[in-house]
Amino acid sequence: MQDNLITPTPSAYTYPLLVKQLLTNSQCLYGDQEITYRGELRYSYRTFRQRIGQLASALAALGIQHGNTVAVMDWDSHRYLESYFGIPMMGATLFTVNVRLSAQQILYTLNDSGAEVVLVHSDFLPLLEEIRAELQSVRQVVVIADGQAVPQTGFAVAGEYEALLDRASPDFAFPEFDEHTRAATFYTTGTTGDPKGVSYSHRDIVLHTLTTGMALSAPRAGQRLHREDVYMPITPMFHVLAWGMPYIAVTLGLKIVMPGRYAPDVLLKLHDTERVTFSHCVPTLLQMLLQASEGGMVDLSGWKIIIGGSALSPALCEAALARGIDVFAGYGMSETGPVVSLAQLPPKFRPSNRQEEVRMRCSTGRPVPMVDFRIVDDQLRDVPRDTKAQGEIVLRAPFLTQGYFKKPEASEALWEGGYLHTQDVAVMGPDGFVQIVDRIKDVIKTGGEWVSSIEVEQLIAEVPGVLESAVIGVRDAKWGERPMAFVVRKTGSHVKAETIREHLLLVDAKRISKYAVPELDRIAFVAEIPKTSVGKINKKVLRNNAA
Repeated sequence: MQDNLITPTPSAYTYPLLVKQLLTNSQCLYGDQEITYRGELRYSYRTFRQRIGQLASALAALGIQHGNTVAVMDWDSHRYLESYFGIPMMGATLFTVNVRLSAQQILYTLNDSGAEVVLVHSDFLPLLEEIRAELQSVRQVVVIADGQAVPQTGFAVAGEYEALLDRASPDFAFPEFDEHTRAATFYTTGTTGDPKGVSYSHRDIVLHTLTTGMALSAPRAGQRLHREDVYMPITPMFHVLAWGMPYIAVTLGLKIVMPGRYAPDVLLKLHDTERVTFSHCVPTLLQMLLQASEGGMVDLSGWKIIIGGSALSPALCEAALARGIDVFAGYGMSETGPVVSLAQLPPKFRPSNRQEEVRMRCSTGRPVPMVDFRIVDDQLRDVPRDTKAQGEIVLRAPFLTQGYFKKPEASEALWEGGYLHTQDVAVMGPDGFVQIVDRIKDVIKTGGEWVSSIEVEQLIAEVPGVLESAVIGVRDAKWGERPMAFVVRKTGSHVKAETIREHLLLVDAKRISKYAVPELDRIAFVAEIPKTSVGKINKKVLRNNAA
């Protein structure tokens, strides 16, 4: 067979897909664009590039080199954005520490990652001090004081972040290396067992940036991202690289607003003063923003918000649309880059009614380019695209994680059969729109039928006075399992279990089976629903409490 490979000429530049290439266009064309931290500190993209060089020079002076790991524990700041670039661009690995985990879980992740230097905000120093004696690889910390005095600590302090940058050269010579080099690592929330490390290479990050950016900018109007948008992340920078969106924003040269610590009043103020037009968050945060802006004094119109992490309920979607927010769902996991589908309305979409539009916006959406998105049975056979046949979502894409850090068996299970297994049960329609029915472990098996906990939660959310709910399966001697609902009332609401059950019974014939309706004694009102560190409903805790 004749070799058909292209042999580059010796002088040709074989452009590697490295994180530093994402800066090329924005530095050339948008050097004067602005990055602001809480509206209090402002600098240009040109200064951003200089600070990235200073960060790399400072870390190199501390002995960090290609292959080392640098951990970051900070609020969502300009410093975090600098770390997204400066650390991987020098060939080191960025480890975004989930500061909402317990001290022991943080200890495990720091030791497992092999982090040698930690950039830590002074707010998190007490947490780090708590585990200092058990840290195995950390040898120095860089304290982020945010303008305050550096607190006393038992760690070997290399210096304060800004002071180190002031003394460092911006002219760090970022090298070129294999695009498969590990660029970033973070850990899943670990509701079962120890957290699992997920890593992405430079190639993964660049391809995810290009693919998701293409999908977001494709619509003619609405549910899109463009170069005149003002971007503010409301997904923690430690969580799946803030869904990869900061890389997209920098690549496009957008004005970027880093909000620091999340507080609804601060976020709403920044939205107003900085004219924010594009964000992303979990449903809980959207609900908080809507509540904090009740009364109509804050204009939210024109704000495009992607919702992920948990299902976007029709009730929450309606409430956001009523305030002028262009809200829509996105789907992905820690292991998927993360974005693999977006619930953007199709071209020339003309809804027959508002309910149809809300259904599409709340759906799992349609795959973004280059994603092989399948819904299969237990033999990896595609199920019919009829909106009824259920199966597991399995994926192939050029930016999915190739496995868990130091966990070969779990990695093989993740990629069984050559497809990444999401553990999400879904249906797909003829138009390619996907709707997740449930997690495999959360499907309620009762009366010979499978009940979607997500669908029941969405129906409960329609009841006036309900703020949020979570539905799980609990053991039942007759039926195997029966649904149990945990419900949080809105402030001042006195909604009763009878009202919720009556609502579910009214719709059961058309939308859910009778087995999906909880009995009165299995509708519990609670002050709050437990969440994971990234804002997802923690059904493991609910199941343990109900046992």
